[in-house]
Amino acid sequence: MNEIYVEKFGGASVNSAQAIKNVSSILLSEKKKRVVILSAMGKTTNNLETILNYFYKNSEIDYNTIEISKKYHKSIIKDIFLTENIFLENFIDKTYNKIIENLNSSIGKPYDMVYDNIVSFGELIGTTIISKYFDSINLKHKLVYANEIIRTDNSFRRAKIDWQETKENIINNIKPLFIDTDLILTQGFIGGTQKKEKTTLGREGSDFSAAIFAYCLDAKNLIIWKDVSGLLNADPKYFENTEKFEEVPYSEAIELAYYGASIIHPKTIKPLENKSIPLYIKSFLSPKEPGTKIDCCSYTKPLMPSYIFKDNQTLLSIFPKDFSFIVEENIANMFALFARYGIKINLMQNSAISYSVCFDTIPSDLLKKLINDLSSIYSIKYNNNLRLITIRRYHEEAINNLIKDKAIIIEQRSRLTAQFLVKL
Repeated sequence: MNEIYVEKFGGASVNSAQAIKNVSSILLSEKKKRVVILSAMGKTTNNLETILNYFYKNSEIDYNTIEISKKYHKSIIKDIFLTENIFLENFIDKTYNKIIENLNSSIGKPYDMVYDNIVSFGELIGTTIISKYFDSINLKHKLVYANEIIRTDNSFRRAKIDWQETKENIINNIKPLFIDTDLILTQGFIGGTQKKEKTTLGREGSDFSAAIFAYCLDAKNLIIWKDVSGLLNADPKYFENTEKFEEVPYSEAIELAYYGASIIHPKTIKPLENKSIPLYIKSFLSPKEPGTKIDCCSYTKPLMPSYIFKDNQTLLSIFPKDFSFIVEENIANMFALFARYGIKINLMQNSAISYSVCFDTIPSDLLKKLINDLSSIYSIKYNNNLRLITIRRYHEEAINNLIKDKAIIIEQRSRLTAQFLVKL
């Protein structure tokens, strides 16, 4: 069989009729066997989260947001097809009715389980619309459902991959499809349990989905299509003069993802590194530009500092109530509690009598429960609305420019990385 390629298009690349036409032109520009992973269109995931959270808070259906989301998808359908598409119009109505039914029958079920059930509809809606559009332009393909292929456990919202069964599913059910077609279309972000429950791989997990397919298919390479020219040394939302990396080692990409570089999902790189599969980050706005290559090279080209901002951070400081010290046993108990609440620590610092952790801000009711659990043994202080600044390959001038006039709460430095937790 010919070499297989994997490509992933995010929500911004399929957020309108014109964007979808652009994706089809990219796919038509080069003939090769490929699996294409799609995210939900535009802000669909956010809308579905809003619908879910409204229901959990009010025990009522948020029909307003449902109508907004329905109209959004129907407007894309209207713009992309030359004639009325009754099938897709009905499909949208039936799907949102199914969402309502699932919400009404979810009372008493764990929030995370219901979250995965509801939010995963976004990818299923998007790929169905795009598949029908591909049919209309005679772009031969096969639509498959990732929740039937990507096998996971039932750790809802952060499901763990069953690599052996997933690989068997891909080899047995995906690879044979290339006999009749060069293009296989599927969803990012979602998987499924043995009991056919839908799961998700973590917010922005479509990149990881693409890496899973690439690993299991021994892909020639993986391309992640973004709305930027490649991997930049800073987020354009915060910096005017950003620069693009031409080539980055796997190890450095993993570090950048770990510290919060939003362009790469943290779990994406390792499966690719294990099989030396190159990753290209390219712009769907300028598809002929080379983008950034992530591979087994020895060093980053060009060498320059990287700047990463993580907003909406919470600092939790923990103190013993008695005269004891913070020791390994205390920290182990705290980490078990953080794991139970699904909290990923972004920065930590301890002294003899205190232990401080910084993490992405969680809902206030969840934070209150966490503090209550800790308060039985410890005294607690916390701050919200903080920013974590990370500089890779820092120098003093870079640091001074960033932290000037900032109220620094925590500062940490290693040989290559400097981090500052600051008040906004």
